[in-house]
Amino acid sequence: MPRWAYCKAMKIAVTGKGGVGKTTLAAILARLYAAEGRSVLAADADPDANLGPALGFTESELRGLTPLSEMSALIAERTGAGREVYGRLFKINPKVDDIPDRFAIEKHGVKLLVMGTVEKGGSGCVCPESVMLKRVISNLVTARDEVIILDMEAGLEHLGRGTADFVDRFIVVIEPGERSVQTYRNVKKLAGDLGVRNISVVANKTRGDDDREYVRERIPPEELLGFVSHDDGVIEADRTGASPFDVSPAAVGEIEIIKARIDRELGA
Repeated sequence: MPRWAYCKAMKIAVTGKGGVGKTTLAAILARLYAAEGRSVLAADADPDANLGPALGFTESELRGLTPLSEMSALIAERTGAGREVYGRLFKINPKVDDIPDRFAIEKHGVKLLVMGTVEKGGSGCVCPESVMLKRVISNLVTARDEVIILDMEAGLEHLGRGTADFVDRFIVVIEPGERSVQTYRNVKKLAGDLGVRNISVVANKTRGDDDREYVRERIPPEELLGFVSHDDGVIEADRTGASPFDVSPAAVGEIEIIKARIDRELGA
């Protein structure tokens, strides 16, 4: 029996500001776990949804995919709040357990679920769409017996305290730079407010010893999960819509090392 058959399900959230490479990390991790024969579901919970191409889905395969937040009829059915009754009572605990299997698409052994985004005002959005997305992510993290990779925006808006407790590892992707390091500090505080302590950092796009030393001086060693070097293959993959897993062996190799450490620390 292969080693993965003994491994527990894992729930990994990858976060960071746009452009730092979190989607590249999330996609390669998902592909690596799938290559072991494990059941993997990757959820794109970033408003700037790019996880599909990074996983290897083509433009034509993604063209007809509707984000969950835009499925008005489904949201109305499950929450009891159609457009004509917005502002009134609606269900805050809708049935969602069937949604991942109904609406995810699969390629290279990875199921992709695109969450979409919710337009929100200054005080946030407590609306049927927001409730639906949070419930789906809660179901993914608390009830699915597989590897779940969440590609999330830096705000962690889709997570609540009860859900966050089930995430095995929060990975903040940063670049060697003060603004990126500040994002890590902000995410760490947000995660701490949710009761989460298992924060890790991956420093991406590093260009040598100076960049690595810069990061080591600012990130506690117990939180620094690893480094991924600047790689032209990743840039070319983004430019052509290819998966970095298929065209950047250097990045895959470095992320394999990071994955091995995650597995070791989680006993997986």
